[in-house]
Amino acid sequence: MAQKPSIPKGTRDFNPEQVAKRNYIFNTIRGAFQSFGFQPIETPSFENSSTLMGKYGDEGDRLIFKILNSGDFLAKANAQAYAEKDSTKITPSISEKALRYDLTVPFARYVVQHQNEIEFPFKRYQIQPVWRADRPQKGRFREFFQCDADVVGSKSLWQEVEFIQLYDTVFSALKLEGVTIKINNRKILSGIAEVIGASDKLIDFTVALDKLDKIGEEKVKEEMLGKGISEEGISKLQPLFTLSGTFESQIESLKSILSTSEEGLKGIEELAFIDGAISELGLSAAKLQLDVTLARGLNYYTGAIFEVSAPENVQMGSIGGGGRYDDLTGIFGLKDVSGVGISFGLDRIYLVLEELGLFPETVNKNVEVLFINFGDKEALFSLKAIKALRKNGVNAELYPDSAKMKKQMNHANKREIPFVVLVGDEEIKANQFTLKNMISGEQDKVSIEDLILKVKSPEN
Repeated sequence: MAQKPSIPKGTRDFNPEQVAKRNYIFNTIRGAFQSFGFQPIETPSFENSSTLMGKYGDEGDRLIFKILNSGDFLAKANAQAYAEKDSTKITPSISEKALRYDLTVPFARYVVQHQNEIEFPFKRYQIQPVWRADRPQKGRFREFFQCDADVVGSKSLWQEVEFIQLYDTVFSALKLEGVTIKINNRKILSGIAEVIGASDKLIDFTVALDKLDKIGEEKVKEEMLGKGISEEGISKLQPLFTLSGTFESQIESLKSILSTSEEGLKGIEELAFIDGAISELGLSAAKLQLDVTLARGLNYYTGAIFEVSAPENVQMGSIGGGGRYDDLTGIFGLKDVSGVGISFGLDRIYLVLEELGLFPETVNKNVEVLFINFGDKEALFSLKAIKALRKNGVNAELYPDSAKMKKQMNHANKREIPFVVLVGDEEIKANQFTLKNMISGEQDKVSIEDLILKVKSPEN
């Protein structure tokens, strides 16, 4: 007996309805990207391992899917590592390529490789799948799409302002209100680490702080102690754990906390600029919120850090994020090319829209008219009408087989096709069509012109 087929954990098949809904989100995001002046690029699904490894920290490196070399991949394997069963040492000798972990590092590679062809500042968007060897759970998959937009070649804070507006534009178009765009600045985190005497443990400090909303204050303090940050330093963090109020009031509190850190004060200045501009411009579907515990795990952010939260009535992780990276291309030898970018979490946005019932009814618009097949002569006559309907923007098709009428009508019902057209000898002689409304049951003989009108405007 043949084994029942399956797919790997953390991956999914999508049925026609799901694809239609995903395309609705894709098209909304793509339209916003283009209206803001971003240009599309695409990069390969897999990169050289050297391009990806070492760019995401130890935890990120473990989540990269490695691709075995073609042919006899063990022929060039590190013999000693193989004998010792040391997977870390043997991997470079049997795997030279890997599936991309995100779109940002491949984009940095693209910029460096094509720097002589690019006009800076370069605004790019990219909508492609990425892969992570993560533990699957709700809203987290091993294969998923990222929708990224980045600007490289400009240090202007107006780019951060534009990205906040871009987020708001997309969520407004999706009718997703109550979204929170959280913002912080890596310079503020560096300033805090400096003030508590933990500048040499900045990564450990930020990784722990980033978990505050997940594991709570006491666990964060325990983790920091475990990483060698002193109790005296941690006690200086207490005002941060209870920091609240308006964006402006939090900024004032931070000025006091970071008064001795030039780096921290610079971060405060940048956030104040962004908040001032957004206050003037206004947001429709989202609100901007300062969150000084926001660190995000990736090590390459140097300025603003973004994370987008779904409305409070939906239990979901972040649905977007990003930030400023002043020297990401430096990892590939191109120094001093500042960049800033954001990403939309398509899969989580999908789940939020589904839960809130925000997908438009028209998103699943499929075939609107099915022509019943009574034989070759009738089919040819029908296809001429179908051609005219399609030219007028109506999705129409002919049932392919001359099957029993009941079977064809059941097919239309199961696919929720609203109109059926019947063509027999009588209709062919009169150059007419019998149009049946599958919802109301109404049936009329109509000309091709009236057929087009009635299908496009059922109320007529």
